[in-house]
Amino acid sequence: MGAAGKPVELTIVPSGGGGIRRAVVITLAEERRLRYQDWVTGRRQRVRELSGGRIGYLHVPNMVSGGWADFHRDLRAEMVREALVVDLRGNSGGHTSQLVVEKLARRVVAWSVPRGLEPRTYPQDSPRGPVVALVDEFAGSDGDIVTAVIKTLGLGPVVGTRTWGGVVGIDGYHGLVDGTGITVPRYAIWLEGYGWAVENHGVDPDVEVIPSPEDYAAGRDPQLETAVRMAVEALAARPAAAAPATADRPSKRRPALPARPSAG
Repeated sequence: MGAAGKPVELTIVPSGGGGIRRAVVITLAEERRLRYQDWVTGRRQRVRELSGGRIGYLHVPNMVSGGWADFHRDLRAEMVREALVVDLRGNSGGHTSQLVVEKLARRVVAWSVPRGLEPRTYPQDSPRGPVVALVDEFAGSDGDIVTAVIKTLGLGPVVGTRTWGGVVGIDGYHGLVDGTGITVPRYAIWLEGYGWAVENHGVDPDVEVIPSPEDYAAGRDPQLETAVRMAVEALAARPAAAAPATADRPSKRRPALPARPSAG
């Protein structure tokens, strides 16, 4: 208690017996980040189980530097899977949706085949197959925008519930003499296919899935399960891009030199 950020000595007694040991740790001020990472790991494991390891999973918590880092942390490991579930639930917005969309919109048009290494897609970090997006009512601002753009570009179906509906942005705070502050709306956005209509409404999913209280209590995630099922069905209709076979690759070795003329 009251030791956040300070060295704390722990005395550890092994449950299976053995000698007591001591370790010094720097304690955390909160466990929110650990719980978030544990939640993402659990979602990813569930996707692996439901798809037989064929589908990747990425969660994007926001559209600022932290969310961009989380998106990239596992990007390459997940993009090599046959399909991809992009989870935007709870996305609190920001300004990097353009960068996320640019990654998701890439298509494999070539393969880099290095000697002794696994082939790599070109462009790098391109989805090999179908993409399915997950959204909910807590995805807003740039989370609204990225959802609308995914639908407009036809990158893949959107599963979940209607997004938050707040795309008029603010910039800076005006301080008041009593120590409080106010913000002023400054940035509206017009979206192809939606016009100005996303504000105060949000973006409707292609497939609506509303978790019940029983689902929450039992730890079920019907939105995720639906997204995986749709990704597997999409793979059956459009298999993932695969690296070319190398057995028939033409030889580029230098041709043999002509025989020397005999001494005469």
